[in-house]
Amino acid sequence: MFEIIILSIALSMDAFAVSIGLGAKKYTPGLAFKAGLFFGTFQALMPFIGYLGGRGILGWVEDYAHWIAFLLLAAVGVKMIYEGLHEGIEDDIAFVTNKLMLFLAVATSIDAMAAGFSLTLLETNPYVACIVIGMVTFVFSVMGVIIGRRSGTWFESKAEIFGGMVLVMMGFKMLFL
Repeated sequence: MFEIIILSIALSMDAFAVSIGLGAKKYTPGLAFKAGLFFGTFQALMPFIGYLGGRGILGWVEDYAHWIAFLLLAAVGVKMIYEGLHEGIEDDIAFVTNKLMLFLAVATSIDAMAAGFSLTLLETNPYVACIVIGMVTFVFSVMGVIIGRRSGTWFESKAEIFGGMVLVMMGFKMLFL
């Protein structure tokens, strides 16, 4: 369960960073809950889709599954670190609509689909893991909007870089399972 919590925190950092940007630039009442709902839901669904895909191909790639999980987690982690070092999409947002939130939720959770493959290698209930990932992301997204409103965007890129580093480390850990 400890690994799931660490994975949940790492995966939620994209949504957390975007939420900070939203809170700093476009805060409205209810935005924190909306961000938590959208980001949490998609961060719970995408790893489950990745898990199902991983289960479907696990028989074919079982001997290489640890390497595949390592490569996927490392790639997602490096991508998050790269994004943390560059400007975010939040700078271009004029209005926070449900359509925009849907786009941001999908964009921040697509990486979680790749990370969901690693759930096939962990001895855990994938339903519980995905619910935990969704709940942790909900909490981090709500906190992100509140932090962004109060402190601006200085913490935004640091969160993405931290999450990326954790995913890379988890990828290396997969090599030794």
